[in-house]
Amino acid sequence: MTDAVLALILIAVLFAAVAAVRFFRTLDALFWRDAATPIITGLIAGAFFFFVNDHYVAIGIVLTLAALYVRLTGSESEPGDGMLLGSLTGAAAALPLVFDDHEQCLRFAECVLAGAISGYGVTFAAFYVSRRGRQIAIDAVTALAAIGGALLPRFVRLPDRNIAITTTILIPLLGLIALLKQWRDVTRELTEEANLGFIDSDDVRIAAHPIRRLGAAGWADPRARREFVRIANMIALRKRQQRNRPEDEVRLYQVEIIKLRMQLQEMSRIDQEVRSSSDTIASRE
Repeated sequence: MTDAVLALILIAVLFAAVAAVRFFRTLDALFWRDAATPIITGLIAGAFFFFVNDHYVAIGIVLTLAALYVRLTGSESEPGDGMLLGSLTGAAAALPLVFDDHEQCLRFAECVLAGAISGYGVTFAAFYVSRRGRQIAIDAVTALAAIGGALLPRFVRLPDRNIAITTTILIPLLGLIALLKQWRDVTRELTEEANLGFIDSDDVRIAAHPIRRLGAAGWADPRARREFVRIANMIALRKRQQRNRPEDEVRLYQVEIIKLRMQLQEMSRIDQEVRSSSDTIASRE
């Protein structure tokens, strides 16, 4: 198997793995809706890389600019999601380089690492920092870190193929680790929602738990249950995003949170009525 063929396989594997991990994180089945912009942006960046000699510098800077574009045009997300989408940008950027004449696997690793770093960094700035000046400073540091990430594979004393395979495994694994780290934050936010009466206390652990939330948990419709969990996690995300924001932005977040709370309560009511009707029919039979 040539390096070009292996690089193509790894790109496809990374796409599939990131799609699976992101569904595991968000329970949102419309993955390609959010992934389209990063992939298209990455392809455009890759066409530019094809004609550039100093790849690691160009990769770090251009993929950071691509991450900034995705942040401005895509849906709001948290750093872990930004990292996953950034890795897709890097993988897409590596696709044109597969048709170059050498170092295809090494360039794949450079692009994916730089894309993941830039996606994480710019999303972190948008998520945790409200002042525009500080966001720009973090974005500049992110560009330098992305350059370092692109340069890193050249200092690893492993065959290019092993570096590329390790990178393909590393990114989805980091996404899962970020999910486990997020578990406590989601539990805390949803516990507050339960104390306010917007969600049943029994639903908190199930909605926040990375494994248990995938099941039906006694609901009549498992798909409705997953949507309930997705909305509950969205509330937790929006509550974290509104912190340290200007007052006008906080009001917008609050409006969305209120709408999401109403959806949760309506879904719970419908499920209770469906189960009650089913129990009544079963008792008559």
